[in-house]
Amino acid sequence: MNKKLWAALFLLCLLGLLAGCSKKENTNEEQGSSPSSEVKPAPASAPIDPATAARVSGTVTFGGTTPKGQKIDMSQDAACKGNNMAETIVANDGKLANVFVYVKEGLGDRTFDTPKDSTTIDQKGCQYHPHVLAVMTGQNIEIKNDDDTTHNIHPTPKDNREWNESQPPKAAPIEKSFAREEIMLPVKCNQHPWMKMYVNVVKSPFFAVTGADGKYEIKGLPPGNYTLAFVQEKMGEQTQKVTLAAKDSKTVDQGFKP
Repeated sequence: MNKKLWAALFLLCLLGLLAGCSKKENTNEEQGSSPSSEVKPAPASAPIDPATAARVSGTVTFGGTTPKGQKIDMSQDAACKGNNMAETIVANDGKLANVFVYVKEGLGDRTFDTPKDSTTIDQKGCQYHPHVLAVMTGQNIEIKNDDDTTHNIHPTPKDNREWNESQPPKAAPIEKSFAREEIMLPVKCNQHPWMKMYVNVVKSPFFAVTGADGKYEIKGLPPGNYTLAFVQEKMGEQTQKVTLAAKDSKTVDQGFKP
């Protein structure tokens, strides 16, 4: 075989090897082995148009005889007044306070910015104020002590990090946040066993806590089909579905029974 033929065969083999390598590299890129081919996160949902935003509001009631308020014995600490009432069930003329109301389903993949403003937990009269708090994930919480005694703030979550921190009288606020969603997260004081409250942590700003009149309001919702959840610390959760059109305003009342 002459040299020209040998050279031609060698060139053909070399071209075949190069083609095989190129195909392998392309295959690896398609399978994601190349750093440049990493999957990018899906874009956030479109912002809510204020011109079409809807609202839902209503009243939460308590059926049956309102339980008699239980007086708290605070005699173990002279700095506590000893004349406060337990807030397990607070109902005035059948209107139920301290019910957490939020959009449980219907927001899809929407994401929301963490509020820049802090919310507050105050310790006054050896009780927590408010008794039920609602925040977004990551939102800053300022914890104050207006009492003339030391408190020991101790959240006992299931899905968030547990912590336990003392706070002397009139001390600087303690700043905390919760990273994960959690409903009715209990908070207690190790110094004063009657001190209890609940923090509700959600990813959206569409929530409310009923006041003494049992009323709530959730504004700024985009049109859609939603499930509202009503949660009370002792009587659990109840849900209702609601459909909101553009600029809609609907009333959704809810009743609890002992």
